Amino acid sequence: MKKIDKLKIAKSYYPDATMELNSTTDFQMLVAVMLSAQTTDKMVNRATKILFKKYKEAADFKNLSFDEIYSHIKIVGFAKTKTKHLIELAKEVDEKYNGKVVNDREKLMQLPGVGQKTANVILANIYDEQYIAVDTHVERVAKRLDLVKQKDTVKQVEEKLEKILRNENMNQYHHSLIFFGRYHCKAQKPNCEFCKLKEECYHFKKIEKRRKNECKL
Repeated sequence: MKKIDKLKIAKSYYPDATMELNSTTDFQMLVAVMLSAQTTDKMVNRATKILFKKYKEAADFKNLSFDEIYSHIKIVGFAKTKTKHLIELAKEVDEKYNGKVVNDREKLMQLPGVGQKTANVILANIYDEQYIAVDTHVERVAKRLDLVKQKDTVKQVEEKLEKILRNENMNQYHHSLIFFGRYHCKAQKPNCEFCKLKEECYHFKKIEKRRKNECKL
């Protein structure tokens, strides 16, 4: 099966998937995505529920104390480092870019706490730029479906997926693949039995091979 066809089938499971991080402003979205590294969207939404009601823009955040922010986000992974980054991020966005989340990947990646995945998500969701952000779910799906090599780095996975999807709406594929990995092709106990792609799946083939070998014993 062609790689693009595998992706189309995966997308068909969740064709209308959207971002699950809550925000009401562009800066809040930037903060939420930055906080989501190595933690779940649900946990980030819990952490920002009250924080985002109080503070909307970079100017609102930049003069907050460490303790004020940390008291809200301490439930997320690496909360102390993220608190420090959030304060620095707010100051830089407010003072360098007049409070605007800049539409430039290189400039975004120079901001405190912002890596390529975060920059890609922001550009795709705020500016409708065509990028694939590779999180753990997207990487897992790409490798299980043999869209990339098992040893590929996150950057290599991103580059290869963008090449496959160059004529498609990458933004929608990004959300659909996250949902596919989060709710169907899960890290633990994936729904292989009910998956249209199981015969194309590296993980399923490995399990079947092991099962057959055990039956021979």
